[in-house]
Formats: sequence, C-alpha cells, structure tokens
Amino acid sequence: MDTILSGRSTDAPRSTADFLALEALYGASNYKPMDVVLARGEGVWVWDVEGKRYLDCLSAYSAVNQGHCHPKIREALVAQAARLTLTSRAFHNDQLGLFYREICELTRAHKVLPMNSGAEAVESALKVARKWGYEIKGVPEDRAEIIVCSENFHGRTLAIVGFSTDPVSRTHFGPFTPGFRVVPYGDSEAFAQAVRPETVAILVEPIQGEAGVIIPPSGYLRRVREICTQERVLMILDEIQTGLGRTGRLLAEEHEGVEADLTLVGKALSGGFYPVSAVLSNVEALGVLKPGEHGSTFGGNPLACAVARTALRVLVEEGMIENAASMGERLLAGLRSVAGASVAEVRGRGLMLAVELHPDAGGAHARCTTLKGRGVLCKETHVHTIRIAPPLVITAEQVDWAVEQFATVLN
Repeated sequence: MDTILSGRSTDAPRSTADFLALEALYGASNYKPMDVVLARGEGVWVWDVEGKRYLDCLSAYSAVNQGHCHPKIREALVAQAARLTLTSRAFHNDQLGLFYREICELTRAHKVLPMNSGAEAVESALKVARKWGYEIKGVPEDRAEIIVCSENFHGRTLAIVGFSTDPVSRTHFGPFTPGFRVVPYGDSEAFAQAVRPETVAILVEPIQGEAGVIIPPSGYLRRVREICTQERVLMILDEIQTGLGRTGRLLAEEHEGVEADLTLVGKALSGGFYPVSAVLSNVEALGVLKPGEHGSTFGGNPLACAVARTALRVLVEEGMIENAASMGERLLAGLRSVAGASVAEVRGRGLMLAVELHPDAGGAHARCTTLKGRGVLCKETHVHTIRIAPPLVITAEQVDWAVEQFATVLN
C-alpha cells in the first residue's frame, strides 16, 4: 500500500474541489454528475460536504422513494447485518420465504426470482422469455425473438445496449446479441404488425424515464396486453423506475388495469439501502427455470430480503403511494402554472415528472445548475428535458417551495 501511494497526497479531502479532484484522478469517466458532493441525507433533503442543504428531486433515479435513510429500513438493515448477511442459494435462509410471500401478496404475483440490480432483472427476464418460447410455445431452437421499443432504457449490459436506439449506448460496444426487434414506443399497431411465430415477448416500460418521462397514449398498455394474449407472447413490463409507488400506484400497470406476465422491480425495492431487484411472474413463465440454469450468489440473500420486506411495508403503511398521487398532482399543476415561454411541455404521472424546454431555450443542464444554486437537485436528460422525481415522502409545503424555485429558473 505504501508503494501504491508513493508520491500521492494522503491528506483527507475537505472541500468540494478536493473530492472532485480525487474522483477525476482515480475514477473511470463513465458519468458526468453535477458538481456537488453529497455527504448526508434525510427524507427529501441531502447535504453536501460543505453543509449546504438541497431538496433531492431525483431520488437516485427512484431508488429512494421512501426518502433518504428511512429509520425503519435502516433499523432492519442493522438488525439483519448483526444476525446473518449471506448464505448463497446453496442453503435456505429464514428471510427469503417471507420476502417471497409478502411481495407476492402485495403485487398479486405468483412466483418471484430475486436478483440484485435492475439490469440483472432485465437479463433474467430475457432468459426466461427465451426458454419459455422454446419449451412452452414451441419456437424452433435459436429462433426466439423479443420485441423492444425505440428510445428504451433497460440497463447497460451488452445484451441490453445491443437493442438500444441511443447511439451513445451502442457505439463501439458491438457485436451485439441477435434476436431483438425494435418498434416505435406507444404504437400498439406497430407492435401487432411486428409479431411473428417466433416472437416470444415484448419488453416495454409503462413510462419511459431515461427518454424524458414519455407517457404513452391512453390504452396503449391495454392493447399491448390484448395482442400478447391473442398471439401467445409474454408481456414484460420494466417497472424498475415506475414501480413501487412512483406514479401514484404500487405498479404503473395499474393505471390501465393490466397484469404483465413478467414484471421487473428494483431500485426502491430496498429504499436505497442495498441492491435488490426481482422478477415477478406467473407460474408458467418462471416455472421453466430448473436448478442450475440461472442464479446469483447474492440474489435473495437474507440481508437483501430483510431490507426489501421493510421497504415494501413502509411504502404501504405510511401512505407513500397515495402521497405520490396527491403531491404529484400538486407539483404538476404548480410547474405548469409557472412555466414560461422557454417551456414546451410539463408532463408527468404521480411524482415522475419532466419539464421539456424549447430547443432554443439554452438546454436543460444550465437550468439544473441554476436550480442547484437555489437548493434543488435535478438532472437533465436528452439535452432539453429536466427530470423531476422527489422522494414519495415530500410534503405540500416542500412541493410549493420547489415550485417557487422552478418559477425563477423557468422564467
């Protein structure tokens, strides 16, 4: 270690500039975050290393729906960490079955496959869909096809970026995994026309988050569900961002009264304390997996299960889902009321919102930087869109204060 650090300063970083320099020196440059270094969080608030407080309007891309450092989730994490953290799936543990039962009862799922990250949940669903296609639907071997949507964002693995339509995600990462077809998002008839005998599934986001909070036309998911049923195609809904209360319902699919064959959840499944994700399914789809065909050393570990059980419980018991619906309406109305000439559209569902600027309005990054100076943390996406997603515990007073800050910046 002394050799490694030879010639390097070992002084503890103190200022924002110190921490930024440390990251620039040692870290890969695969992110371009705002120039703020956070050190503490509680509820909707976070504090930087110099003590300034900010209203978090990103919620770690909806991973901290329950608010930063929720005391009950923290208590569950600490208690379980003192008992048992990891067994691998070579053995059973006393938290896994309880987690299975509770999440199934809450979501009306029949089976659960626990994983760690959202991307792992997506990859798992793709594997399950292909296996289901061969063993249940009878698709010829190596001919299975999965339909995805333009402007999708499902993660950063090689398979996933291979069917992305974002050049930044794809360029210089090929060759890509075959077996995927892209159709326009929100166009159910394009999906119907794309279905072939070899089609085993469609993978779709109820609302496209990374694309800029794009909400499909009313009835789109219902029509996709009908087509999937008619054509014997699995409907896979990626609810990793939209699920667990973000849109004012437990799952965004509830807005149109549909049930997917495979529903993917993650992020807020742990309230931001630990990487936890899950594939929720009916018996037929997940039933194709047999021992040894898929797994994860950490997937379903007792620490993850204990944290997830509590994260789900506080969502329901503390009325966070209902609060997301009511505060989302208040925030949407407030933002629309203060939108100036620079704003092309304000849209959203629940506490998943976006302000889209006119192309000639100077870009969203500059507005996010100005908002940071006023104590609000947001992040731009696709150049002209400000994405807004505060924790679901936000109050009316905090919503109104946020709108005041946006009023100044948007005008």
